[in-house]
Amino acid sequence: MDIKINSVHFDADQKLIALINKKLTKLAQFFDGIISAEVFLRLEKVQSDENKIVEIKLSIPGNDLFVKKQSKTFEDAFNKGIESLSRQVTKHKEKLRNK
Repeated sequence: MDIKINSVHFDADQKLIALINKKLTKLAQFFDGIISAEVFLRLEKVQSDENKIVEIKLSIPGNDLFVKKQSKTFEDAFNKGIESLSRQVTKHKEKLRNK
């Protein structure tokens, strides 16, 4: 699986990049049809504490899965996104089995 991490208007630290790679690789164990993953990390300029946005796009045969989460930390937003994507991947896998 090809993983691309894009941090918009800041440089992501190695710890965050390692976490993203580890979790996405683990997600590939659920469904081996994942072609690539693209992660966007954004800082929004708002007064709220929850200004960190993570967008994850998974390319799989047939269509793309997408999730966007916002939280106080990138790690928390990414973890919420991975949970959501794992549900989407599971549903997609079930649809393929039932065909």
